Amino acid sequence: MSASAQMWASTHNDTLKEKMSAVVSALATCQEKIGTGYLSAFPEELFDRFEAIKPVWAPYYTIHKILAGLLDQYTFAGNSQALKMMTWMVDYFYQRVQNVISKYSIERHWLSLNEETGGMNDVLYRLYSITADQKHLVLAHLFDKPCFLGLLAVQADSISGFHANTHIPVVIGSQLRYEVTGDPLYKEIGTYFMDIVNSSHSYATGGTSVGEFWSEPKRLASTLEQENEESCTTYNMLKVSRHLFRWTKEVAYADYYERALTNGVLSIQRGRDPGVMIYMLPLGRGESKARSYHGWGTKFDSFWCCYGTGIESFSKLGDSIYFEEEGKTPGLYIIQYISSSLDWKSGQIVLDQKVDPVVSWDPYLRTTLTFSPNEGAGQSSTINLRIPVWASSSGAKAAINAQDLPVPDPSSFLSLTRNWSPGDKLTLQLPIRLRTEAIKDDRPAYASIQAIFYGPYLLAGLTSDDWDIRTGSASSLSDWITPIPASHNSHLVSLSQESGSSSFVFSNSNQSIIMDKFPEAGTDAALHATFRLILKDATSVKVMSPKDAIGKSVMLEPIALPGMVVVQGTNGNLGIANSESSRGSSSFRLIAGLDGKDETVSLESESQKGCYAYSGTNYKSGASIKLKCLSESDSSDEDYKKASSFILKEGISEYDPISFIAKGMKRNFLLTPLLSLRDESYTVYFNIQD
Repeated sequence: MSASAQMWASTHNDTLKEKMSAVVSALATCQEKIGTGYLSAFPEELFDRFEAIKPVWAPYYTIHKILAGLLDQYTFAGNSQALKMMTWMVDYFYQRVQNVISKYSIERHWLSLNEETGGMNDVLYRLYSITADQKHLVLAHLFDKPCFLGLLAVQADSISGFHANTHIPVVIGSQLRYEVTGDPLYKEIGTYFMDIVNSSHSYATGGTSVGEFWSEPKRLASTLEQENEESCTTYNMLKVSRHLFRWTKEVAYADYYERALTNGVLSIQRGRDPGVMIYMLPLGRGESKARSYHGWGTKFDSFWCCYGTGIESFSKLGDSIYFEEEGKTPGLYIIQYISSSLDWKSGQIVLDQKVDPVVSWDPYLRTTLTFSPNEGAGQSSTINLRIPVWASSSGAKAAINAQDLPVPDPSSFLSLTRNWSPGDKLTLQLPIRLRTEAIKDDRPAYASIQAIFYGPYLLAGLTSDDWDIRTGSASSLSDWITPIPASHNSHLVSLSQESGSSSFVFSNSNQSIIMDKFPEAGTDAALHATFRLILKDATSVKVMSPKDAIGKSVMLEPIALPGMVVVQGTNGNLGIANSESSRGSSSFRLIAGLDGKDETVSLESESQKGCYAYSGTNYKSGASIKLKCLSESDSSDEDYKKASSFILKEGISEYDPISFIAKGMKRNFLLTPLLSLRDESYTVYFNIQD
């Protein structure tokens, strides 16, 4: 209900409005049938067990989601029936909690809160801000969990061992307590909590927790594994940082929001497959999103807690792009550079933000803001553009209608106040720099464990094991990290053969070239079956498509092993070796297929003329590719010609527009944004030594 309400607020889609209103009506019928105000898919008896401190799994967690969904249906979509249902539910739970306190004690109630209760205090403070009903305020206080908030109030970094997603929502609720009551203690609690999570407990993604719990502060190098960063925790930390930015306008909170959204939220969906998400985001060496404990969920049959928050996260991607500041001269803070439009009522303008795609070979973020004042508008307003911490001061540019503006240092705002005219254009160009960031671990033995960033993007290396990088005498990151040009995607190929209804593909398997089953894109197998054609005479030939290389001398570089090439082994089998040591054994002439078919090619050895890459006549997965020479007896052998001919296709995998090559100690690494990966094996942290 929350996700649909927020999506409707962005789109005003009539079909969505009709469907979500029908859900609320159906739930209202259920609530009326029960007749007490209670509403849930499980019986009230679970709360009897909860209040008796008996084993039961988090019933209030689900109740919070129902309450929040109903409140969002009211606040975003104006559904008054949803508000009526919510207040009836809250009356029911107010009475339950009062009965526990009357029958036992308030300490007994606090004890029961050691179970996960979601954001009950948060949603109740939100309700109180609408109703001003003292019962709602009292009940919110009763879910504030003093045993946890008390630690933060005295500024003790003692959150280790606490279940992260049980307690982050409690902090969010305490932030609402500050907004509702004005008690500064709860502002300080939220600020301190964010400080200790950021300084001691967060990963490069902006996420936190291992196996759902907080570990020892500044000891994260020992926690890298499959079960890092529960998705719900990132969703909730974004709420914490959003409140803090609203209160303070500090750029650091906006920078955090961008980091966690870009790397922690956008990374949990499987590419562009809507509704296919993960519970945990693995951060260990050679891990894969597909190999986490839960793996990928399914669109219709999975609904863990992180599915609910995941779907909600993708329904509100625009909720923290713009922040407004009221006053005689209205102000607008633009903290995320995402293509979007805003009808800014108090500023009396319509703003259109267009952001150019970020790429590795052109290291700039460029955005253009076009202004259209509303009819009759005449007041001035202020636009504040975030200059992120990751930007470089050198080369930053801004202009209003082509007139240059001074750009302040990173971690500040560029502010411009004026009466906006139709067609006004404000442009901003921010240089994007590569940087490394050490893991949050203060032990000297782990100082070399570092992540690599390109602007806000966390780069993952496509590797299942190696993570060693030695920078040597390099004076800057650009000495050992280089961008992949745009043209390289047109050089990527996959070579396949068909036998009956089966399709096999030329593939790298542990440094040996074999035929393997044709893979699904976004997998290790797809990477293993994708090669870059390197022309020996690249200066005289421009390759716009793989077929442009036919008739040319080429080498084949595995996409995920830059610097390695396919070589002709001494035993006749094809394998993988370093391009610098392979000498002439790595060169092939790409010719039209020996089988005479239009779509096929053959690979003829440059060092052994008349010898071709050959898969054998027994088509099966795992068959080794050999170099076999064409004899007179083979010249009319159709089986030989077929086994030496491969269907030439564009690469199954491709380079992300933000891709780099990093020089490693034993091998080089293809770096790509973590958010772009699906099932591939990757490493987020590297062992980077001088």
